[in-house]
Amino acid sequence: MWLCQPLGYIEFMTSIFPRAVIFDWDNTLVDSWGAISEAVNFARARYGLPTWNREEILANCTRSAREAFPDWFGDKWEQAWGEYYDYFVKVRERMGINQAHGATELLEWLKQNNIPAMVVSNKSGTHLRQEAVHLDWNKYFASIVGAHDAPCDKPAREHADKALTLAGLEGGADIWFIGDSETDVACARNAECTPVLIGAPEKARRLNVEIHFPDCRAVVEYLKNIAKPLSR
Repeated sequence: MWLCQPLGYIEFMTSIFPRAVIFDWDNTLVDSWGAISEAVNFARARYGLPTWNREEILANCTRSAREAFPDWFGDKWEQAWGEYYDYFVKVRERMGINQAHGATELLEWLKQNNIPAMVVSNKSGTHLRQEAVHLDWNKYFASIVGAHDAPCDKPAREHADKALTLAGLEGGADIWFIGDSETDVACARNAECTPVLIGAPEKARRLNVEIHFPDCRAVVEYLKNIAKPLSR
C-alpha cells in the first residue's frame, strides 16, 4: 500500500507507528551518488574495468566495500579501496553533500517527538560520521554505524543490532528501517524490524514492502498525521 495518502485514509492506520527509526544514508537521507559514481568509476578505470552509468552504480553499489571490492578488483582490492576513498573525499569536498528532500525536517520531527533515530550504512564509518558533522546532524542520531563498525555489514542483522545496542534499544517490528535498496529491506527483515522503502511503488511491490514513500518529506507528513489520533 502506498502510504502517502490523503489524511482521511492514513489517520486510521494508528498501529503503524515507529518506536524508533533506523536510516540508510546514501539515497535516503543524502544524495551523494554523484560523488560515489565518480569515485567508483575512477577506481574501476585505473584497474582496466568498464565504468558504469548511474543506473548501474545504483544497482551494483549497495554492498559494503569490503564485500564488493574483492569481487571487482581481486587481490588488489585493498589498494583499490584506498584509492577509491581518497578520490571520494576530494570529489565530495568539490560537490558538497546534498540533503534529500525533507530529510532535515524528518529528523527534527523525530527528535522533537522523542523517537530515537539511528544510521546503518555500508559507507565507511569514518566518512559517514564526518558527513553527519558537516551537515550538523549529529544531534539527531542516537548512533551512527558504518562499514566495519560491526562484525558484518548490511544486510547482516549484526549491523542493525550494533546501532540498536549503541542507542540502548532492542529490535522489534515497531522499529522502522528506512532505506532505498534491496539490501536495506533485507537487513530490516534480518533484524526483525519493519522495512520502509524510499522509492517507486513498482520497486516496493517487487520487494514485497508494504510501507513506502517517494521521499523523506512524505514520511514526515505521514507521521505527523498518524501522531494526531495517537495523542488523543
